[in-house]
Amino acid sequence: MYGCQQHLVKSSPEVMATIEYLCTEANKLTNCGIYYCRQMLFKAGRFLSKAELDFELKSNPHFKAMRSACAQQTLHSVIESFNSYAKLAKMFTLGQLTQKPKPPKYRKKDGLAVVSYPARWVKLVNKMLKFPLGKQVKAWFGIDHFLLPMPLNLDFKQVKEFRFVPRNNCFYLEFVYDQLEPKKGQPIAENVLGIDPGLNNWLTCVSNVGKAFIVDGKKVKSQNQWYNKQVAKIKAGKPGDYWDDKLAAITEKRNRQMRDNVNKAARFVINWCIEHQIGVRLVG
Repeated sequence: MYGCQQHLVKSSPEVMATIEYLCTEANKLTNCGIYYCRQMLFKAGRFLSKAELDFELKSNPHFKAMRSACAQQTLHSVIESFNSYAKLAKMFTLGQLTQKPKPPKYRKKDGLAVVSYPARWVKLVNKMLKFPLGKQVKAWFGIDHFLLPMPLNLDFKQVKEFRFVPRNNCFYLEFVYDQLEPKKGQPIAENVLGIDPGLNNWLTCVSNVGKAFIVDGKKVKSQNQWYNKQVAKIKAGKPGDYWDDKLAAITEKRNRQMRDNVNKAARFVINWCIEHQIGVRLVG
């Protein structure tokens, strides 16, 4: 069983520029991989394997700009997208889907993509995570690694993968780690919890075991209203697609708040169901 934590990256301008560079190269390499896979699909009618795509693009300048393990992870995500498309296309042929699926599309030009580091390539040095860079980066910029602090609430030995996730002008470092299965009583099929979502009463939950509870939604509603007012104020008199750094900043803040609210509410409901051995949950 795997768990995941995200931490906002705050470091020196040099480190932030390095992370942005890696995510930029990952985006370009992703588009190169998508192009090659689409050409093979349209012209040869076949899907590539991970090993084939790695071999074809190992001399690509964007591949060389990254650590080889990171570049391979980027290309493997492309193959996984095409494998998913292949399964959907087969379902459509068998009449199990009504809408014909489309092959993966290219990512936005000059965008940023996720960069993944397998744990074996990252070292812990004096409580700092040491992320290695490719030989080409060392030749170009004279640096071969960068450092970030290791969170105190995680065990480095349990981390399986590190991911740099770009979002709204920010970068998050995602830690994917082993997580032990919680000890719990066996759920009873006859025990049912009904969940009715709303606004002020975000989740009204009633069970057939003689207990009920309400998750208050006023705080969530207030945070969302504040965000909408700020957006309306900034975009007043501007085109509908107007966007700037301030909008990105308040959107990222609001998204973090919403994710935190949802995660806490979900964890509360799950723990309650475990405690009361609820076997069935019904959402209205």
